[in-house]
Amino acid sequence: MHFSHRLSATLFASALATTSTLSLIAPATAQTSNRSSNASSKAIVNEVWQIVNDRFVDGNFNQVDWKAVRQQLVNRNYTSREQAYTAIRDALKRLNDPYTRFLTPQQLQALTQQTITGELTGIGIRLQQDEATKQLRVVNAIENSPALKAGIKSGDQIVAINGKSTAGLDVESASNQIRGRAGTTVTLRLRRSGQTDFDLRITRATIALPYVTSNLRQEGNRRIGYIRLQEFSATAPLQMRRAIQSLTNQNVDGFVLDLRGNPGGLLLSSVAIARQWLDRGLIVREVERVGGSTSFDANGTALTKKPLVVLVDGESASASEIVAGALKDNRRATIVGSTTFGKALVQQVFSLSDGSGLTLTVGRYVTPSGLDINRKGIVPNVTVNLSEAQQRQLVSNADLLGTQSDPQYVRAIAVLNNGSPAAAIAP
Repeated sequence: MHFSHRLSATLFASALATTSTLSLIAPATAQTSNRSSNASSKAIVNEVWQIVNDRFVDGNFNQVDWKAVRQQLVNRNYTSREQAYTAIRDALKRLNDPYTRFLTPQQLQALTQQTITGELTGIGIRLQQDEATKQLRVVNAIENSPALKAGIKSGDQIVAINGKSTAGLDVESASNQIRGRAGTTVTLRLRRSGQTDFDLRITRATIALPYVTSNLRQEGNRRIGYIRLQEFSATAPLQMRRAIQSLTNQNVDGFVLDLRGNPGGLLLSSVAIARQWLDRGLIVREVERVGGSTSFDANGTALTKKPLVVLVDGESASASEIVAGALKDNRRATIVGSTTFGKALVQQVFSLSDGSGLTLTVGRYVTPSGLDINRKGIVPNVTVNLSEAQQRQLVSNADLLGTQSDPQYVRAIAVLNNGSPAAAIAP
């Protein structure tokens, strides 16, 4: 199957497309086989070059002579597909765009499975890397996952995978090693505060991802609907709709929508979710080098008009910023927390003819007020910055999120209790 979809942070908008497909037959002789391997590798290299040439957001290619890059790529001889992949990666690095990257067939499959189907095959943990120590830490174990059942906790450090040290591994590389077919096993060596390092052997499974969690909170004399959204997958809008409707049926007085730590997701999911809160107004405007601009508007389908506070932080990115920006600029919600990540670039995923893929930055977006938040982020209406100690406490114990031990949530409740409409707070 050939497909492409736009991304924002990790991913962005679903839309069908195709890329050129080449079929090469290799005869059984070694010499012919080598020639065929070289030709098929060059075909993939050229395929990537052409997509970048046609669609990359910067027509000047970050001052790189992109035509000269093509000559360098096709003049090489490739004895293996891996050599071609390495050459592609090296060429893409020259664009100086951290969001444009090559995906092996396995990486493309994993990306597609998680974001489009709302499922993943693995043990079900979310990882982050400490910027200072480079240590890999578990953000949380997903509900009903093998990791949660095995006893993995938020804040656990992963020091080895199948006996090999994780030193020098980034999150993506570690995830690739942990991920695998359902029914197979992986052994993690964990470091937990107050304990000696220990090993856990975990059997992988196919996991339906619960991107939306929600519950009713009684805060004083007010009934608050708390909803946490962790990623804008294809299944997130339906999960969000069910959460809003369920809480509305419980007669809540207001809502807290928690987008903290949400790295983004599908563009159309962010638009669909914004429409569940916003009856009218512009949601986002996307501008591409090819195709001009596209505006996405609310369409009168909001599920509630109850007061709304949105929680954000420095890890709220892309699709999260689209929703927060739309609700802030249209004065539908009060934004509470710390300044968001600042990613206003649009990626599209292209499937290549050998099953590999390419995520390519193809455009930018601006908020309804015309603000370009790239590398700037969205500044909350009410700024509540957490200390390092508070951040560590919430990271190590995700159950404290959305409780009286969570200073940003406490301020959100204060905003709802004071009845301060977003319109009364300077955007």
